[in-house]
Amino acid sequence: MSVDKNTVRKVARLARIAVPEERLGPLAGELNGILAWIEQLNEVDVDGVEAMTTPVAMTLPMREDVVTDGNIRDQVLANAPRSEDGFFVVPKVVE
Repeated sequence: MSVDKNTVRKVARLARIAVPEERLGPLAGELNGILAWIEQLNEVDVDGVEAMTTPVAMTLPMREDVVTDGNIRDQVLANAPRSEDGFFVVPKVVE
């Protein structure tokens, strides 16, 4: 795939990026270089290679999925500037 000035102009307009006319040519060259590098990556044989989410093999600890209130209401409310009857007091925002 090759990118020309018209394609750069169109992509810049769609992305709402102001690109001066004199930068269209060099930018097209840079984008063509990036696309050439991607084509090189497509040539790599990855058959039989398992996809990875992390380079470190580990399992995440699991816990019971139980809904609790945490039993720390007073500790949480201690961070509030104002609280009343076990709830945060916030300024009225809707008339």
